[in-house]
Amino acid sequence: DLFLFYDDVQFTKNDWRNRNRIKTANGSDWLSIPVGKEIHRTIDAVPLPADRRWVRQHLNTLQACYARAPHYRHFAPWLAEVLQDPQHTLLYTLNRALTVGIAREHLGITTEFGDSRSYKADGVNEERLLNLLIAAGATEYVSGPAAKSYLDEARFAAAGIQVIWKDYGGYPAYPQVHPPFDPYVSIVDLLFHTGPDAPWHIWGWRTEPRAASAAAAQPGT
Repeated sequence: DLFLFYDDVQFTKNDWRNRNRIKTANGSDWLSIPVGKEIHRTIDAVPLPADRRWVRQHLNTLQACYARAPHYRHFAPWLAEVLQDPQHTLLYTLNRALTVGIAREHLGITTEFGDSRSYKADGVNEERLLNLLIAAGATEYVSGPAAKSYLDEARFAAAGIQVIWKDYGGYPAYPQVHPPFDPYVSIVDLLFHTGPDAPWHIWGWRTEPRAASAAAAQPGT
């Protein structure tokens, strides 16, 4: 029902906020935005490089890797427009534009997007997260499975919030320009290869089984 951007917390290096994986002719590789080595800053304080050459390098790399993908020509111009937008001088505004744009324009997601800074949430770490959820009126919290090692479900339950662990397993394979299939890559890989079928590959297959098609075929076919 509500997706909250949580950008007023500590920025972590070598994380998904400034890099992701793509599929190249030589296997999967990282595509990273250079943001410096400073660690004592919040996510919403991380600037993008004043030198915009990284944008052109990323676009050239994506073209080299995906030009032969079926839906590259449809999606690439939109992606280039967002990356080249001079209004994005901070990493978090670029990430938000990409997240909301992909959700709204390419996946048909209508979930409401919000900002953690719009709520008063004191404390640190798990305490602050819990206070944020309470302030937002949440009754359920969807979390990535990695948080199982440190998140106290009982504490959330006591506050009337059920923790739901996101399941990333079972996604159908699709043909990639550079086989064999690798699911651990950016969503741009899925969009370039499957286009309008992308929503089915993300969630539709769980409730709408369908016969094998070109979009849902096994890699290498």
